[in-house]
Amino acid sequence: MNDIEDIFGSSLNLEETHFKQGYDEGYADGLVSGKEEGEQVGLKTGFEVGEELGFYRSCVDVWNSAIRVDPNFMSARIQRTIKQMDQLLQQYPISEPENESVSDMMDSLRLKFRAICASLNVKLEYNGYPKSSDAGNIEF
Repeated sequence: MNDIEDIFGSSLNLEETHFKQGYDEGYADGLVSGKEEGEQVGLKTGFEVGEELGFYRSCVDVWNSAIRVDPNFMSARIQRTIKQMDQLLQQYPISEPENESVSDMMDSLRLKFRAICASLNVKLEYNGYPKSSDAGNIEF
């Protein structure tokens, strides 16, 4: 009688055994593919953030050069905002992307940039790196 119970017992546990085995294999595969996908997303996001910071840095450098040439070119308020933007760029935690202040600092940089552009009455925008479909629209 024990042999018959063992046969039925193993049959009843067969589904559970396969379920557990499938789960374990899926979990291991998910870890590998999730890590690869996370790396790709991180690289793309890091590139985009670095590119935007570089754009703001170049604008601040140009504005500071204009101020050195003619200190009266911009009002003291605009010069203060440029200095604040410069300080934010210097303090930006590039090596710490998980820092909680990153998004607040980027929002502040964007706001200051728009305020400076509006005060100077210039139309500068950061639209990101042009996509390959936009290549025909680039003019020099």
